[in-house]
Amino acid sequence: MTSSISHDIFYSVKHSLSWAQMVLGKQMGWVSLLQRNAERVLRLSALVSHHLGLGKDLESCQGPPWRRPSQRRMDPELSGLQLLLLCQPLQLLIQPDSCELHSNPDLGGENHYFSTDIQDGGYNAYCSSCMKAQFKEFLQAASSLTAPECLQRLGTLTCRSRAQASRATFDEILGGPHCQPEVNSRRRECSGHDLSRASSAEEQEATFNKSKTQNLFCTGSGDKNSERVEKGHRGVGQGAAGACGGSAHPLLESGSPPRPCRPLPNPVSPPSAMVMMLMCGRVRRLFRQLTLQTSLLLLFIFCMVSVLISAYFLYGVKRELEPAGVGGVVVPEEGTADWEDPRATPSPPSARVLPARTAKPADMSRTDPVVLVFVESLYSQLGQDIVAILESGRFRYQTEIAPGKGDMPTLTDKNRGRFTLVIYENILKYVNLDAWNRELLDKYCVEYGVGIIGFFKANENSLQSAQLKGFPLFLHSNLGLRDCSVNPKSPLLLITKAREVEHGPLPGDDWTVFQSNHTTYEPVLLARGRSTEASGAPGPLHAAVVQDLGLHDGIQRVLFGNNLNFWLHKLVLVDAVSFLTGKRLSLALERYILVDIDDIFVGKEGTRMKVSDVKALLETQNELRTHVPNFTFNLGFSGKFFHAGTDEEDLGDDLLLSYSKEFWWFPHMWSHMQPHLFHNQSVLAEQMLLNRKFAEEHGIPTNMGYAVAPHHSGVYPIHLQLYEAWKKVWGIKVTSTEEYPHLKPARFRRGFIHSGISVLPRQTCGLFTHTIFYNEYPGGSKELDKLINGGELFLTVLLNPISIFMTHLSNYGNDRLGLYTFKNLVKFIQMWTNLKLQTLPPVQLAQRYFQIFPEERDPIWQDPCEDKRHKDIWSKEKTCDRFPKLLIIGPQKTGTTALYLFLGMHPDLTSNYPSKETFEEIQFFNGRNYHKGIDWYMEYFPLPSNTSSDFYFEKSANYFDSEVAARRAAALLPKAKIITILINPADRAYSWYQHQRAHDDPVAQKYTFHDVITAGRDAPIKLRVLQSRCLVPGLYATHLQRWLTHYHPSQILVLDGQMLRTEPASVMDKIQKFLGLTNTLNYHKILAFDPKKGFWCQLLDGGKTKCLGKSKGRRYPDMDVDSRTFLREYYHEHNIELSKLLYKMGQPLPSWLREELLHSR
Repeated sequence: MTSSISHDIFYSVKHSLSWAQMVLGKQMGWVSLLQRNAERVLRLSALVSHHLGLGKDLESCQGPPWRRPSQRRMDPELSGLQLLLLCQPLQLLIQPDSCELHSNPDLGGENHYFSTDIQDGGYNAYCSSCMKAQFKEFLQAASSLTAPECLQRLGTLTCRSRAQASRATFDEILGGPHCQPEVNSRRRECSGHDLSRASSAEEQEATFNKSKTQNLFCTGSGDKNSERVEKGHRGVGQGAAGACGGSAHPLLESGSPPRPCRPLPNPVSPPSAMVMMLMCGRVRRLFRQLTLQTSLLLLFIFCMVSVLISAYFLYGVKRELEPAGVGGVVVPEEGTADWEDPRATPSPPSARVLPARTAKPADMSRTDPVVLVFVESLYSQLGQDIVAILESGRFRYQTEIAPGKGDMPTLTDKNRGRFTLVIYENILKYVNLDAWNRELLDKYCVEYGVGIIGFFKANENSLQSAQLKGFPLFLHSNLGLRDCSVNPKSPLLLITKAREVEHGPLPGDDWTVFQSNHTTYEPVLLARGRSTEASGAPGPLHAAVVQDLGLHDGIQRVLFGNNLNFWLHKLVLVDAVSFLTGKRLSLALERYILVDIDDIFVGKEGTRMKVSDVKALLETQNELRTHVPNFTFNLGFSGKFFHAGTDEEDLGDDLLLSYSKEFWWFPHMWSHMQPHLFHNQSVLAEQMLLNRKFAEEHGIPTNMGYAVAPHHSGVYPIHLQLYEAWKKVWGIKVTSTEEYPHLKPARFRRGFIHSGISVLPRQTCGLFTHTIFYNEYPGGSKELDKLINGGELFLTVLLNPISIFMTHLSNYGNDRLGLYTFKNLVKFIQMWTNLKLQTLPPVQLAQRYFQIFPEERDPIWQDPCEDKRHKDIWSKEKTCDRFPKLLIIGPQKTGTTALYLFLGMHPDLTSNYPSKETFEEIQFFNGRNYHKGIDWYMEYFPLPSNTSSDFYFEKSANYFDSEVAARRAAALLPKAKIITILINPADRAYSWYQHQRAHDDPVAQKYTFHDVITAGRDAPIKLRVLQSRCLVPGLYATHLQRWLTHYHPSQILVLDGQMLRTEPASVMDKIQKFLGLTNTLNYHKILAFDPKKGFWCQLLDGGKTKCLGKSKGRRYPDMDVDSRTFLREYYHEHNIELSKLLYKMGQPLPSWLREELLHSR
């Protein structure tokens, strides 16, 4: 028992030390030494235990060890081989080339472990080939020996005197696995027996056959069973010493049921967990037979294991960052190393550093220019700030709630990446992604060269010091920082200039700084801790923003240690977006600024400019020209208010006019009136002529081509009379407004061109007519300085390539806040950025603007009644009730004209006036008519009555497949109802072809329908155009999805065109319900079928009918089979998509669609 326990304990120590070495790493060399010595001690212990207890064990082993002593009886007639099998509690697993532990679980019940050093060669070989040969000879002879002879022969191999076995055998154990010939000879001499007396081969074979016949090893019958027995016998000493499992041997329990033989499993090395299970299984026996020596040994082993486990958790494991609220290891707030180069503060030497990898450059040709933004919630402040930066830069983006274990949005579409950059509002959401999503996102970033931007915002539950999970990067959180600077070595810098230090404390006490000794990390922003401020020492620099060059895992990242409340973070974010997208989403370095001074003569007494103010204005202009080439203030005037101030202020007016050639000038209205109040164009022109005459008399230039309406009245929403008068009197080409499309948010302001006049976005600068004193600025003078130094005014210039600033006369008198603001703004921009400030006259500026943003040329008309400011500067004689509430959008040749006629029968529904060019269709949202403005559009509808039942509608079949109609309609008519009619797209295509033939279209006359729809890419252009008009409108799912992008599904009704043809009254009932009409009309009584036309018509008094014109209801020859087959295949996938879309909308499938889907099966 003692020897077995000693063996197991020593082997457990060996595995424990091996485990400790694996965990603690190479630094603990003493563990390796103990492991090697333990292995030798194990062998020695096993040998000693064998010599001390083997003879006794063999004498008492009169049966298997699982039998109770009272049941053990030795049969003197048993052969030596049978006795050997009974006395072996385990099978002998001989592995000549290995000295590992093995188990054989097939022996039933408990797992046992022996060293092949002990097992091979009769407990004496110790991996010695010569001793194995002796033991094999013994096994062959054992079958012919009796039990006493077997014991005697086994004793000659194992029982030597202590003196004979000591030195040679122990040297062999501790020195190596090879035995010497002289040792073998001494062993033979010690034994007193000659193994050459073993039985002959014939005797061995006879004995084996007898054993097989008597079923000594296994019960059962048949050739297969006998074959297994034979293999089991011959395998003794070669790794297969028997194959019978069970709780008792068949020789001792002959009455037990037969058990089949099983092949031996391959020996495996037991893990340390199995060793621990073995120890637990023997605890009971330990307590029964513990000796003092064993108890002390167990206590020693327990202490050693406890020390190793404690060392592992205290020193061998680096804490990795988890979500806020998880505890971590606290380290000192300030780092111990200064940043001289500057580099990140070195991390502890045990930090894991992986082999360097090269980040794949961004492949712009394989990704769409869209940013994927993961936010905490749709209302999180940091998420909104990130989106605001992207919107200001006019970068496309998609916002998603950051998934924890949820689904990741689709990243690719047909082997093309959908996103060129990923931004995480909370970088921990990325770090703690589940394994599947994390691997998915990382593989996408590596494959497509996509970078990641992340923000770490600490809170009271954040770890003060921790490692970012999976990265060789350490974080120190909840710090106060001061004196921020930019690392000039950072490769991502484009706009940001690294020459200055932002002195003073940074906003907040929840900053996170980054540390790493990996070359992949490069600091971008550096700051010092506030805790060193009291000592007077500068203190070490810490990385507040760090750039991952992608050398760690092939993904480039930029990590921010706080939110965007710090202005430098916004500046660096713009550069990070540019760098990580390969300048695909980037802003140029050129910035154009124009400063308008409105109402130059309109100010009240006491707020106007005096002589000194005019001189200061000119001096500041000259000073700014040293930084902005040809910078010139742009002065807006209303001549009626000239000399309307005090005497000093009037002198200032005179001096200003004497310098008229030094400035740019633009006109307001003569009396500063609002143009939208005047509907007579001649009245507006008269006011303009008075102002022009004043300008000519005082030497003010009149050829600038730029004007601004007072309060931006009439510019947007459009007042057509203003535009026409401007062009007639002043030759105006450019104006500006802050109202398009809305005043706020300012980042959405855009430009457009209408009636030949370019409208540019105008920006505010925090100065208004009442902000004239520095110390009385709203919120204090610091608010104005904050606005300039990194605030809203600075961001306006940063994020807009062209900025027209609106100021007023009063901002240049008194404390001259206008001069103060722009002098400091230019200084700050040049101090912190590489922007190149420029200016241009308004006309050239407009040309440059639409070169940069050509997509903004076309305006988007909006409902003036949806914005209070728009309604205030819109004519009171105009009303939004004149807009239609229903649009019939087509497509063509589906029955839209018939529906238009049926709706017109309802007393509460009023259609538009017909057009001279397009008949009943206005075609406003899809073509050139849109540029004529909403006033033109409203003229097609009657003035509304005073009843609330007025319901206007219009029908234009081209709206359905137009790429711009849905967006335009939703902007002007956001609450309108939409009706579309769908028929079989193949029938629609054929009907359009026949329609063109009836109108003598030369292409339709020349080519057959099959020729048209099957035309290839090399076909003539006119043929391709006709093919497009036949096929494209039938892609119903694509066009309907576009309308669903701008309208809610509840606003759209999809009608079955086939049902409209056969049961129009039922369809009209459905439409009345959809429109919510309280006064319903019974169409069953007013519609009648006309057999001549083949359509339903309006039933008049006297039984007559009113039908559509001759062009409607033509009869065409049937479509040929080949064309029908081609179109069914062509529209197959699109029809499937349409069925899915209608299912999502909750609308029934048209009958023709159900038939097509069934036919395709």
